[in-house]
Amino acid sequence: MTLHTAPGTARPRVGDYMATDLIVLRPEMEILHAMTVLLEKRISGAPVVDAEGTLVGVLSKKDCLRAALHAAYHQEWGSPVARHMSAPVETLDVDLDLVTAVERFLASPYRRFPVLHEGQLVGQISRADLLRALVENWR
Repeated sequence: MTLHTAPGTARPRVGDYMATDLIVLRPEMEILHAMTVLLEKRISGAPVVDAEGTLVGVLSKKDCLRAALHAAYHQEWGSPVARHMSAPVETLDVDLDLVTAVERFLASPYRRFPVLHEGQLVGQISRADLLRALVENWR
């Protein structure tokens, strides 16, 4: 695969194509409230950050289904997101080139990755974002 770049310019990076306007959840948020947020915003998952803004997990609809099944079985709906989120989280660096990012997606089951810069959450990139980037840059 060859990505088109002008002579003297760097290859396109994850940071060039990631989403930055993210819905984030908190670990202490009640799981039913978090489910409602995901459904209302029509998103399949969201990063979970602590009070300092550090990424501590990701809550997906699959995690929510597991939580709902557990709650229905045990009649317990009041648990926090921290109990159901996936952690630790695999992330991509904002400066990672697109080809390497594609390789990471192909080697994993994830549909999206949180993006970090110097350890802080700065965005998220999805399979669709990468596909769009590759189409725009393919030559």
